[in-house]
Amino acid sequence: MKPDALLSAAFALLLTGSNALSIGVHGGRPHELVFDNSKNGELLQDIVTWDEYSLFVRGERVMIFSGEVHPFRLPVPSLYFDLFQKIKALGFNTVSFYVDWALLEGKPGKFRADGIFDLEPFFEAATKAGIYLLARPGPYINAEVSGGGFPGWLQRIKGTLRTDAPDYLNATDNYMAHIASIIAKAQITNGGPVILYQPENEYSRGQGGIVFPNKPYFQYVIDQARDAGIIVPLINNDAFPGGTSAPGTGLGSVDIYGHDGYPLGFDCAHPYTWPENGLPTTYHQQHLDISPNTPYSLVEFQGGSFDPFGGWGFEQCSVLVNHEFERVFYKNNMAAGVTIFNLYMIFGGTNWGNLGHPGGYTSYDYGASIREDRTVDREKYSELKLQGQFLKVSPGYITTTPGNLTQGVYSDNTDIVVTPLLAKENGHFFVVRHANYSSTESTSYTIKLPTSAGEFTIPQQGGSLTLNGRDSKFHVTDYPVGNYTLVYSTAEIFTWKEFTNRTVLVLYGGADELHEFAVQNPFGGVKAAKIRKIEGTGVTVHTTDDLLLVLQWTASSSRQVIQLGNLVIYMLDRNSAYNYWVPTLPGTGEKPAYGTSLMNPAAVIVNGGYLVRSVVVEGPALSLQADFNVTTPLEIIGIPEGVSKLVVNGEELDYTVSELGDWTTSPAIDLPAIEVPDLSTLTWYQVDSLPEIQSHYDDSHWPFANHRTSHNSVAPLKTPVSLYGSDYGFHTGTLLFRGHFTAHTSTQKLRLTTQGGSAFASSVWLNDRFIGSFNGYDAASSANSSYTLNHLVRGRRYVLTVVVDTTGLNENYDLGLDPMKIPRGIIDYALVSSKGTHVPVSPWRITGNLGGEDYRDAFRGPLNEGGLFFERQGYHLPSPPLHAFHRGGSPYKGISHAGIAFYAAKLPLDLPSATHDVPLSFVFDNSTSSAPYRALLYVNGFQYGKYVSNIGPQTEFPVPEGILNYNGDNWIGVALWALESHGAKVPGLELKSRSPILTSRDKVELVNGPAYQWRHGAY
Repeated sequence: MKPDALLSAAFALLLTGSNALSIGVHGGRPHELVFDNSKNGELLQDIVTWDEYSLFVRGERVMIFSGEVHPFRLPVPSLYFDLFQKIKALGFNTVSFYVDWALLEGKPGKFRADGIFDLEPFFEAATKAGIYLLARPGPYINAEVSGGGFPGWLQRIKGTLRTDAPDYLNATDNYMAHIASIIAKAQITNGGPVILYQPENEYSRGQGGIVFPNKPYFQYVIDQARDAGIIVPLINNDAFPGGTSAPGTGLGSVDIYGHDGYPLGFDCAHPYTWPENGLPTTYHQQHLDISPNTPYSLVEFQGGSFDPFGGWGFEQCSVLVNHEFERVFYKNNMAAGVTIFNLYMIFGGTNWGNLGHPGGYTSYDYGASIREDRTVDREKYSELKLQGQFLKVSPGYITTTPGNLTQGVYSDNTDIVVTPLLAKENGHFFVVRHANYSSTESTSYTIKLPTSAGEFTIPQQGGSLTLNGRDSKFHVTDYPVGNYTLVYSTAEIFTWKEFTNRTVLVLYGGADELHEFAVQNPFGGVKAAKIRKIEGTGVTVHTTDDLLLVLQWTASSSRQVIQLGNLVIYMLDRNSAYNYWVPTLPGTGEKPAYGTSLMNPAAVIVNGGYLVRSVVVEGPALSLQADFNVTTPLEIIGIPEGVSKLVVNGEELDYTVSELGDWTTSPAIDLPAIEVPDLSTLTWYQVDSLPEIQSHYDDSHWPFANHRTSHNSVAPLKTPVSLYGSDYGFHTGTLLFRGHFTAHTSTQKLRLTTQGGSAFASSVWLNDRFIGSFNGYDAASSANSSYTLNHLVRGRRYVLTVVVDTTGLNENYDLGLDPMKIPRGIIDYALVSSKGTHVPVSPWRITGNLGGEDYRDAFRGPLNEGGLFFERQGYHLPSPPLHAFHRGGSPYKGISHAGIAFYAAKLPLDLPSATHDVPLSFVFDNSTSSAPYRALLYVNGFQYGKYVSNIGPQTEFPVPEGILNYNGDNWIGVALWALESHGAKVPGLELKSRSPILTSRDKVELVNGPAYQWRHGAY
């Protein structure tokens, strides 16, 4: 068959089968841009536009490859740029972010977005790094945060949340007006980085008899954004490809339809198990059915997994969603034609200060590519870099037409399936994987690929290709590499670059895999003798009659480099490719970090280093910013003209020059041994944090719990007065209750129902006598407890003190049921005499964080403090009043009785933070022989850990520099809640350092929150 006929047949194959496509093929030609982002028929802007294939930014077609980052989960603004650099190094160009309403409007009508909650540093860092932003401010976000981002005071809203109930809509107005206005100022139309805006989140299904979809509600949220000045395109995030709010569906529709996908779920207990039929294979057809005129958008796709209390830990989650998952699942999405692709999460961060939901603990590492401590040493980061850089140099991918999944068509081996993505120009792509997508077998195969030079069964030179285990590959045909054409390649492309004197192509394959590629012979009629073998001898070359050069090699740690005229090809194994980086040279204009071209910016290729952050040419010097975790040489490929000096991290280095003109240098890598203080040797100060049980304690300053009705619409009262925390403005942390009663008989029974969220706990005292605890377990969000009160004196007044820990408010994912309103506190109680009569308890008093919604620590926000005595007093803040403490106690000694103690100590640090990134964590000994206890860890006033000894799994609590002062004094606090009568102690708590990284990051600025000051009205 002639080449044109072959391609025509291939396109015909795309359009046949049970899932025949109805879309035409347009290749890479210019498209008529689709402008639906209008209000009242008026075009809002023309900087960010789109057609059925992709976005255009300033007229340039772009593939959006993005990762999710939540600024509120890293309250150190000077570290944002560090994250953006690490994300850009992957080849990504975008970051998606949520905003947590609960942190910004802790009191109705009082919006605060300053200090650590100010988004401006996030926007500035994104612009400096050259990263676009997708803004997702809610009002509802889910995000595994308390209430799904809803502030606790929404529990008092009568109307159904996430509907057009007037009281709910009114409640959102202040937040949305402020946050959308802030984001509007950061739009690309105003010189900022925001190019897309998502109203609401996962608004996808309703229950409980509500109207769904509630189009007036969704339109209201859209109008809130537009009225505040949002003019970039609106994109949604359907929880599944159901079509809710898709363009053209009338009221409440967005500009661009998108959905999410978490195909492996969150079963970190079985990290090696991929469920049968778990790979989505219908995405492309669903896209055509729902929104064929917008780019195919995956606004959240699985980048890790959350983990609940009692779970298996995030290291195991990172195994579940590992580099193999990325190869198979992400390339499957690419086979469906995704061009707006956001991974959730790329960096998880920390649920500091009670901001998490009950289904998760303090860490939000998520098993993501960038760890909670910001290190990038997971293999999945490196694998993602291979994919990100490939897409960055493959603009032809964007306008391909995905075909049907084929078996037995392109390969005779039916254990292999192939999905073609064909275009009229700029290359064709064939995604290969196992028919059984979860197979761990090694499968040999050959593949038949149509090319412009004819159809070839590959490898032509003999042997076979191999698909090893859980893997997937891109084979390409007619792929342009500058002025050259890669007729086909079974090896995958990492990157290619055109330099002044040559074009460089970097290919890679799995270890010991045979690969073959063909290029048009640049020597015309001359045979292969003119090929120069620069490195290695493992490449065989054959010249075909039609003057193709067919080259075959086996991937190994020994690099192969050949030169064909001005084309230099580097052939690597995958592990070697992991060490390569493609930093982009800045462009010109006001925003130079975005590069001279979004798709193929000028760059150098660097081999070596833990991380290469950036490159810039300054006069005669090429200056690199790079991080190192071991001693290693650096090789710089593609030196720009006129450059004669090499500067790495500000130091000019000597270098050698290869025959190709590349530079190699060996930086001096100083990785010092890090010594951190032994926490057990610090001077600890102790204070009783449950004075409420002392006989002389006066609770007259506590708020009365005296509401005879509740504002809560999902939990009718079972008690004479409401004992729901949110009815009194207490929405976070530990709640305390004081109930007064007169004894009727010497023995009475107390039946108590407490509710605090998954893995919560509660304890009860009668005056100063410990009665008992519900110690909690992973799945328990409420508990029915029964206690016997003995040795009472009839007619005497007694006080019940009930302590209820809470682990956040439920999310509100299920529309119509309002699970966010499920209250925290005492749900029911009965005090019954031995004669069977009910004994009244009155009055009740309640407390949570001091001031409730008028929270005292505006700097650290409305969720950071709970209701324990030391929190109400502010003793967890830096420089507490030591005269109120006593020396001699420590968390290692603990207490010999049930109760709560707080310990504070000054922690001096002197670390080489100016030159090294030194990840630090506080680590609890998880000894199972110790009595059950709960602990809160405070660092310079920030709650950075909730440790639950009898549930787990978290024992290690990373704390970033910036919260910790690496060159000065710190104040740490540990609250110890002994759950049983014989007390408890912390058997071990240490400060742990991971290996230091010689870094070129910007200086970390200390988040200098307010220190202790006497609090007026504290009780």
